[in-house]
Amino acid sequence: MSEQNSIQELFFRFLLQYQFEEKNIDYSLLSKHEKSLQALAAVSNSGINVFDLNKKQVVFFSSNFGKLLGYKPEDYENLNYQFFDSKIHPEEKLQLASNGISVLKMFNAFSADEKLNHKVIYEYRMLNAENKYIRLIEQYQILELDKTGQIWLMLSIVDISPNQEAGGPVKCQILNFRTGNFIPLEIVQKPELELTKRELEILKLVKQGFLSKEISDKLSISVHTVNTHRQRFLEKLGANNSFEAVIFATKYGLLE
Repeated sequence: MSEQNSIQELFFRFLLQYQFEEKNIDYSLLSKHEKSLQALAAVSNSGINVFDLNKKQVVFFSSNFGKLLGYKPEDYENLNYQFFDSKIHPEEKLQLASNGISVLKMFNAFSADEKLNHKVIYEYRMLNAENKYIRLIEQYQILELDKTGQIWLMLSIVDISPNQEAGGPVKCQILNFRTGNFIPLEIVQKPELELTKRELEILKLVKQGFLSKEISDKLSISVHTVNTHRQRFLEKLGANNSFEAVIFATKYGLLE
């Protein structure tokens, strides 16, 4: 099995963790969104699609999606969105699948409110009707959670990127559009990523919202010791603050 197929298979296996009960999702919401999204696509000239984590497939894409890249409806009417998926640059498709796993792990670590406050911004290349790779910019955000707060529908808005530099890796960053803060996904992995048992213990408590003094009391250690461990896991993870540390540790699978 090729590396690309292996990563993509891993991505779809990862999606299997999302299990839904009928009582927790309402498909009439999708029907209501479709009219608004088609109108938005027409006004903005953006390509829009919706990915359903319950069905594990794209359940809506705007009628102008192909026009963005010069394709005619008859070019993709039989394959629907799979046609566009096949046009992504093969090397970048691999990176997108890998990043997709990291992004979903990060979002799973968020509260329901945090999930709705963040979007993911990608840049990658897709083959247009003239057989040339065009760099696109794609913004993902959650359209609907199920009634338990689990990610259900993901909204994607695609435009031609103003940056048409040749080659280069997939670009990916997460934006908190309430605060304007960006979290780059291209985190340089540090040589030492293994946290000690105590560092993990403290990081998990930080994730739960405990302050240093509260952690100190809970673990019967000094505040100075807590802060020393906090500084060490920030350095190991290459994080600027505790929030980033939780995000990065989730990306690396350290909090599972």
